[in-house]
Amino acid sequence: MAEIESLPWNGYKVASTFSGGGGSCLGYRMAGYKVVYANEFVPAAQETYKANHPDSFLDTRDIRTVQASDILDAINLKPGELDIFDGSPPCSAFSTAGSREAGWGKSKKYSDNQVQRVDDLFFEYSRILNGLQPKVFIAENVSGLIKGTAKGYFKKILAELKNCGYQVSCKLLDSQWLGVPQARQRTIFVGVRNDLNVLPSHPKPFEHPYKVEESFHDIATPKMIELRTLGETTSTLNLWHHTKAGDNFSVANLKLRGKASCFNQIKISPFKPAPTITATAQAFHWSEPRYLTIPEVRRLCSFPDDFILEGNFMQQWERMGRSVPPLMMKAISAHVAKEILSCVA
Repeated sequence: MAEIESLPWNGYKVASTFSGGGGSCLGYRMAGYKVVYANEFVPAAQETYKANHPDSFLDTRDIRTVQASDILDAINLKPGELDIFDGSPPCSAFSTAGSREAGWGKSKKYSDNQVQRVDDLFFEYSRILNGLQPKVFIAENVSGLIKGTAKGYFKKILAELKNCGYQVSCKLLDSQWLGVPQARQRTIFVGVRNDLNVLPSHPKPFEHPYKVEESFHDIATPKMIELRTLGETTSTLNLWHHTKAGDNFSVANLKLRGKASCFNQIKISPFKPAPTITATAQAFHWSEPRYLTIPEVRRLCSFPDDFILEGNFMQQWERMGRSVPPLMMKAISAHVAKEILSCVA
């Protein structure tokens, strides 16, 4: 973390919303940006954010109460002067792993027992975007936003963003091709203000993805206090024994119980990138009957080893499972600095 903080400023400023524990913000800092404003509503996420950025400005209000003028006053800029406006609105309403349209329009628990409607938060983001009028915006969401019945929401969001005065490009990017040892598909919007006359674009994929074993090669041996084993007689242990490395538990569960409801429970393989790390602890070691440790998950999500995670085991895992992997955002924002912002400065 000290090495990242010591990186020289590239001259560009970022205001972040839905900042979580700071994954996106850390990625911007890795690319040389200065994060001048962050907003996060969930107390547990706020604790992790402040633990790693104690001197930063963190607005803890509900985004629905935040005005563009509040942000501009906090960072001492006028409309149109901010370089990047970032945001990752909570996405459980669109996730292919969730209830999707069955939960639209309803308030629900989505993080650390916080209750809120989440399918409309992208429009809160666009409301603030319209008031800030930054040069560029970068917004992130799950891959499910562009799949199935959610496509209607996607088209509405895209139209809203364009109506704020931006040329917008949206692509599905996979973190495993952007330096992260984890296969994590995310919908990434990049918008450039119309008057700047520069087309939005996305980074090209790296030449090869990193395997789990590459990311674990010098990791410390887990301490007993860090281990969460599967017990000696549990049903999860039985499924673990009947599942091959790299597969989910559903096939084993179908054979043993006639059920296939364990799709998200996966025994990872060391020979390829990890599957998507979700907000709940459902990824297991390939050779030891246990959950991955927090230091291991930290590596798979591309956080520095000394990145502080507050809370208990499940809260720490959730912080990473909900975060944009820092190295993914580093690649995206470094591309934006080089190919877009440098052309309009």
